[in-house]
Amino acid sequence: MATSQNLLLWLRSAAEATRLRLLALCAERDLSVSDLAEALGQSEPRVSRHLRILTEAGLLERIRHGQWVHYRLAREAPAAQFTLGLLGQWDRSDPARLQDLRRASGSSAPASAGPGVSRLGRELRAVLETELAEQPRSVLLVGVGHLELLASAARRARQCVAIAHSRRAAQAARALLERERLACRIVPASGGEWLSEADLERAGGDFEAVILDHLAAAEPVKQAVLAAARAALPSEGRLWLFERYPAATAERVVEHPIAQLRRRLAEAGLECQRIRPIEADGQHVLVASAAPAHGGVTLSRTG
Repeated sequence: MATSQNLLLWLRSAAEATRLRLLALCAERDLSVSDLAEALGQSEPRVSRHLRILTEAGLLERIRHGQWVHYRLAREAPAAQFTLGLLGQWDRSDPARLQDLRRASGSSAPASAGPGVSRLGRELRAVLETELAEQPRSVLLVGVGHLELLASAARRARQCVAIAHSRRAAQAARALLERERLACRIVPASGGEWLSEADLERAGGDFEAVILDHLAAAEPVKQAVLAAARAALPSEGRLWLFERYPAATAERVVEHPIAQLRRRLAEAGLECQRIRPIEADGQHVLVASAAPAHGGVTLSRTG
């Protein structure tokens, strides 16, 4: 438990607009002064002064990533409990908070990006980190085509398992986890299918969230994957699907990609909650969130 002196110190430190925004950003991932200054649209000296106040109060801590110094939330209780409780009162859909997160995701040297990160990767990471508002106990990531999704899942979940569908993908995933000092168990896929019963058995455990990273397979295989993912989820679990779709398809296909995705989710026993299109780097991706169906009908919405 915190003393009254500590509580007053923390309240004084956090009760300022810029410092509250800094706490929210550092709660997402480790960030450097330059990352934070770019996200907030403020000078680095000014941001450094606010970071010093938060660090001296014990709400943030400095860590070194090679030649860079990054900041993250203090991990020790009760300071961590105070900060997480405070940020839990701030709506994650607040436009101001979302804007800061998007800017931080697009900064030049984010902790999880690594060299050569694409704009699409940053967009996908920002979406997933916004969606995973409450820290899930366990996450299963199927496919590691976008390492930004792997980094986000490993940071947010207390237990992370990822299924890699090639030796090269598994090696890249392990290299990222080692570089970023993240924990996630990598399970090589057993065969050509995206998600088999053998894969689920080796992954083990019950997962509160399943993330499917691009189902680049034939339609029957996609439906089998969705059905397997649905079976791996508890009744209150959530599923996120990241899937490429071609641009300007209206004249070439009978069923629109969004309508097709809603139908496929329903056929797999999943209620579509949201579908969002993303366009970046000349690529088009649909991001869908869904939950196990419990009877009745839930209307899907786009946005």
